[in-house]
Amino acid sequence: MQILDAQKENKIWPLFRLGFRAFFLGGALFACLAMVLWLLTLSGTKVLPGIANPIWWHAHEMIFGFGLAIVAGFVLTAIQNWTGIPGVRGWPLALVAGLWLLPRLLMPLRGETNILVMVLDLFWLPLVAGMLARPIIQIKQWRNLFFVPLLSFLTLLNALSYYAALSHDWLLAERVFITAVLALSALIAVMGGRVIPFFTSRATATDKPRPLPWLEQLSLGSLWLATLGWLLLPRTGLFDGLLALVLLTAAFSNLARLARWNSKLTLNIPLLWILHLGYLFIPLGMLALAAALLQLGITVSLASHWLTAGALGAVILGMIARVSLGHSGRTLEIGKPMVMAFALIILSALLRSLLPMLAPGLTMMAYHGSALAWTLAFGVFSWLYSPVLTQPRADGRPG
Repeated sequence: MQILDAQKENKIWPLFRLGFRAFFLGGALFACLAMVLWLLTLSGTKVLPGIANPIWWHAHEMIFGFGLAIVAGFVLTAIQNWTGIPGVRGWPLALVAGLWLLPRLLMPLRGETNILVMVLDLFWLPLVAGMLARPIIQIKQWRNLFFVPLLSFLTLLNALSYYAALSHDWLLAERVFITAVLALSALIAVMGGRVIPFFTSRATATDKPRPLPWLEQLSLGSLWLATLGWLLLPRTGLFDGLLALVLLTAAFSNLARLARWNSKLTLNIPLLWILHLGYLFIPLGMLALAAALLQLGITVSLASHWLTAGALGAVILGMIARVSLGHSGRTLEIGKPMVMAFALIILSALLRSLLPMLAPGLTMMAYHGSALAWTLAFGVFSWLYSPVLTQPRADGRPG
């Protein structure tokens, strides 16, 4: 069922009428702010007075601050479509959004080891998981229940990242951050497999390719195995070689998966090609991480940015642009400024992940250029979509 009482719906500020509104806008604005602060930090300006380790802060906030905000907005919106039960709205949504926002604002001032910051940041995501679990269990839609243990796993990783900061164990921090990035990449692969071929088929009036069960199991299974392996396996030559093999399997199987989705038909449809290009960064990131483990001249940090700046940045920007239009009752059309934002996010990914490999002497220039392009991309989204996300649906329906 859906909310039918228009008077009740109209009493809710549009920003809190459905999860995508608050978390997409908040996540996009935070993506800009956090990257500007990082850019200033790279330039030697002290803008994070409470932070002891700015590199830890940057990695943590882009993953657990920005990335998980978008995930929360997506699942809290999708659950209404999956179950037919009205999604979280009003004061409960405002509460969980506020609990996400507070540690983002407090951490630069109070520090990454402040107790209040840690407690708040470890509380909001399990709250989202609970909001998600209730309607799924109510109608026994077990297929989508996997989001609940996934969000719980990401909460555990978040807790481990704080433990690493408290104990100054930066090797553990890197292991945790890469694991979280792999988990988010696997989530993109799961959801991408559901929606990207469907969107492409519908927009191009072509048949949706029938999934190959063995390829689905291999591509997704290898991603999840790589995620757990990165967290749990010892860092030795033998285990690094085994993990590299899993990553290579994930890379080639996901390339094969993407090749079946008719990407060539999307060249004139920006809302599609951004998703296809973004997905391409997943196998490229797997290849880069395998090369890092095999010590082929690339660091783990550099390799991981094929997934963070690349897959997460591009797929997130493409999805929030599309979902925001669809769920606000608008046509799925974008103008040149948003197309430019898509181009900027791809440029940001290539500057951050590819340029330092090709020209190590330009690494700092690559960092600055990538951060600037990222900020502009999400800044354009925030500017164009603020009216969409803070005003009622164009068709007058709830949501």
